[in-house]
Amino acid sequence: MNCTVTHLPYQDTGYFSKIITDYLEQENFLRPFYQHPVSIEGIKSAIHARQQFKTDRKMLVDELKKQYAITGMNPAVSNNLRCLLEDNCFTITTAHQPAIFTGPIYFIYKILHAIKLADYLNKELSDYRFVPVFFMGSEDADLEELGQIYLNHQKLVWDTNQKGAVGRMNPDGLEQMIDRIAGEYSIQPFGAELIRLMKDCYVNSDNIQSATFKLLNAIFAEYGLIIVIPDNVNFKKQMVPVFKDDLFNHTPSILAKKAIEGLSSQYEIQANPRDINLFYLKDDIRERIIQHDEMYKVNGTNLEFTRDQLNAELETHPERFSPNVILRGLFQETILPNLAFVGGGGETAYWLELKGIFDHYKVPFPILILRNSFLIVEKKWKEKFKRTGFGIKDIFKQEDELVNDLVRKESRNQLNLDKEIEDANNYYEKLKLISNPVDPTLTQYVEALKSKAVKPIMDLEKKLLKAEKRKFEDQRMHIHSIKSSLFPMDGLQERIENFMPYYAAWGKKFLDMLYKHSPALDQKFTVLEEN
Repeated sequence: MNCTVTHLPYQDTGYFSKIITDYLEQENFLRPFYQHPVSIEGIKSAIHARQQFKTDRKMLVDELKKQYAITGMNPAVSNNLRCLLEDNCFTITTAHQPAIFTGPIYFIYKILHAIKLADYLNKELSDYRFVPVFFMGSEDADLEELGQIYLNHQKLVWDTNQKGAVGRMNPDGLEQMIDRIAGEYSIQPFGAELIRLMKDCYVNSDNIQSATFKLLNAIFAEYGLIIVIPDNVNFKKQMVPVFKDDLFNHTPSILAKKAIEGLSSQYEIQANPRDINLFYLKDDIRERIIQHDEMYKVNGTNLEFTRDQLNAELETHPERFSPNVILRGLFQETILPNLAFVGGGGETAYWLELKGIFDHYKVPFPILILRNSFLIVEKKWKEKFKRTGFGIKDIFKQEDELVNDLVRKESRNQLNLDKEIEDANNYYEKLKLISNPVDPTLTQYVEALKSKAVKPIMDLEKKLLKAEKRKFEDQRMHIHSIKSSLFPMDGLQERIENFMPYYAAWGKKFLDMLYKHSPALDQKFTVLEEN
């Protein structure tokens, strides 16, 4: 797939929150909420911090080898696992829940970004070794979010009554969705390959986390991606002291609230802590643990524990305790020798709430890197947009703004009344000069007259534009078709579309193309126009 590449500042797209654009611009207000800048110097600083923290590398690699028993191990993965045993090897990590069929396409983008960054650092800092990691949030129980995909802007929903952690759910019923996907894409050049892959991963797996593991390994193993399933007793044993502190002292909640107090003066808060930031995880249960007087109850169940019983349960079965968003990052950074976390805008925003927790438990805080974002403009849409006369940067404007710009550009009639508005303003400013020496209080009266005079002219300008737009209905519909295709549901393409249509059309060349044009440390939005 040959394409024209355009990199834009995230700020210019209009689709990213103020906290993210401020973070990218390194606003001083946010400096206390993260540790290292996004740069080679920041990476070196993160390496130094990580070298002071002991990671149980042998346990990590032993457990990962057990997890890879379900798929076998590609030589690139095997080599990266061997490297993880060495003290000069570090991870570049991204994370996501096991959405069926990967969910929105940004799932793929963030993994490729982690891979690209690791490869980039291996070249830039050859004294060290960097390996990409995908940390699977398989304990998440939000089936409403994870059990659906969009294909051609149409929502497909997995019909299942299962409860609890989505990663532990049986994939029964997904074969019907695969048949629906086959009907859509089997005639594409790589459609048959895609359908075989989906059937092999989902129909022949015991649960969603295994299916997701197989799928990601099939797609990304040759890049050396290491996949971590944290739903693991030996991983969680390392978190027992923190989990106890959360259950019985509520320390993480207290620390997160302090950060939120600071951030909330400027920004909307992404994640709010609870007194207890752990779920109880057993069989098909993943429910919040709530303290009620002297008892600890599992929300929505009849399960309850005394303090001593809960402490014993944690000591005996740490795998039954599942961290929420406030503790998940600390868990990840405790078991991995990690330097950088590649996350979306929402993830980056809530990580900024967590630095105080990391400082308290003396766990190195990773570099926060906003994941790559792409807009893929297929050839037919590229040509249609070119006919409007706009440049690629204009594509991020709202539809009405584009139509207005087009009408102003193409109309032969005067629609802009800036000169008339300026003349009116100047006229009343002269009246102020005349009236002020006579009675200064008359200035306010003249100002009121000016407002009454200028507003109707501004309203007339809007009416002129509205009337003229009726003559450009065909152009408006043309722009609407482009915008609705490239920005489904008035949002970014990457938050709705799935990777499968592109894979069916281009196969692994699509992934190679994304990898090739994926910025590593350069935080830019990328537009890819098919040639």
